[in-house]
Amino acid sequence: MTLALRRPRTVLPAVALLAATLLSGCGSAGLTSHATAGTPAAASSAMPAADTTSASFKGLEQQFGARLGVYAVDTGSGREISYRADERFAFASTIKSLAAGALLRKASDAELDKVVAYRQEDVLSWAPITSQHVATGMKVRDLAAAAIQYSDNTAANLVMAELGGPAAVQQSLRDLGDQTTSVDRNEPTLNEATPGDTRDTSTPSAFAADLRRYALGDVLAEDRRRLLTDWLVGNTTGAPYIRAGVPTDWKVGDKTGNGGYGTRNDAAVAWPSGGRSPVVIVVLSDRGKADATSDDALIAQATKTVVGALG
Repeated sequence: MTLALRRPRTVLPAVALLAATLLSGCGSAGLTSHATAGTPAAASSAMPAADTTSASFKGLEQQFGARLGVYAVDTGSGREISYRADERFAFASTIKSLAAGALLRKASDAELDKVVAYRQEDVLSWAPITSQHVATGMKVRDLAAAAIQYSDNTAANLVMAELGGPAAVQQSLRDLGDQTTSVDRNEPTLNEATPGDTRDTSTPSAFAADLRRYALGDVLAEDRRRLLTDWLVGNTTGAPYIRAGVPTDWKVGDKTGNGGYGTRNDAAVAWPSGGRSPVVIVVLSDRGKADATSDDALIAQATKTVVGALG
């Protein structure tokens, strides 16, 4: 039997007030944390560790002037780390990982190898790969790889278009059982992250469940699942984030994202050394002011807390 322990809702002075202001009507506000253990006795002894972990996340919020959402699960033991895991955050470019998963579930091999033509006027300001191939177009599979590994916004929009647009991406998540994530716009407007706007938002727990289904579950055929994880492991934008917070001998596949109001996110599957089962980690954050910049160290520090708590 698995027993989930949740600490009582706690009032967090400045940060809680900020979160309540930002999230009215956008999911559960406040502080939650739980750990899982194998027996009631073990769960009881885990409570101090859960309290310590929650206090660590709270300290990071205060240190960085941010709101932090964390969900992680050790897929072998089932142990979970959760902090504001059911609150809404703008997902920003992390959605590119789930859109790629939806593409791999839907498209045939021939459709993945189809060359998509696009025009110079379709190329957005952040398009490090698609900007080089306007004359020739790109295969759908290469667009998905560019969207994940270089966060190429033009590639992401073209992948979404192949699926039928944002509404189709959202429906693909509904088909997985995700009733939470809201996919509404293309790049770059999905990154606005306006407080209180539920468009293009998810929760750490919902996003982690989707990523786990695509990367580790049976939603995709084995070869497609391997292709998705290869793209995630080959990501070029994640070095300062979750990758910086796990031991150096772990393998990590991730997708980062950043947006308005100091939004900075990373969503990852991490494979510990020694053949241990993978860990899914999602860290979402924002800072509540339109002109706020993100502090990348927050994601790495939150990940270190996760790794320490999972043991």
